[in-house]
Amino acid sequence: MAAALRLLVLAFALTYSLVFGPGAALAAGAKQHRHKGVRLKAQGANWLRGARLVRPATVGERAVTYARRFLGVPYRWGGASPASGFDCSGLVRYVYHRFGVELPHSSYADFGLGRRVPRSALVPGDLVFFDGVGHVGLYVGRGRFIHAPHSGTRVQISTLAEYGSSYDGARRVVAGAKRRLLGR
Repeated sequence: MAAALRLLVLAFALTYSLVFGPGAALAAGAKQHRHKGVRLKAQGANWLRGARLVRPATVGERAVTYARRFLGVPYRWGGASPASGFDCSGLVRYVYHRFGVELPHSSYADFGLGRRVPRSALVPGDLVFFDGVGHVGLYVGRGRFIHAPHSGTRVQISTLAEYGSSYDGARRVVAGAKRRLLGR
């Protein structure tokens, strides 16, 4: 019973924080706080200064983190696993399958999924397409993407600039991959 009550209070506090912003409950004019019997004085939320607020990772960000595990895996046409090697769409499909997103093993078919994303609005996890949509990679951020380029190579991270003229567009296949700004 006590554990259930603690879980309920924790869920309420988390919900309140998500609705009213990070630290809203604490920053609302709090002047004195107790911590293990020690009285802390603060002006407004200044006692929070220096605290780092961490937001939960999006599915796209988690997919990018998972995809990095496969850096160095050899390219293999039609490949769909780290044991046998990957082709470009096999890598993307394998990574997103881990997060419950089923994609076809075809960059052409992938290009028809989700919603179109302008290059200026890319976020980690977006699919980026090149060479007449015959090649797909996973955007990792800062103008870079992870992909399985072609025969004789391995899964690697490249820059969009390296593939500049062959860039065909991007698709967002997971919901909730929008940029999240603290305090909004």
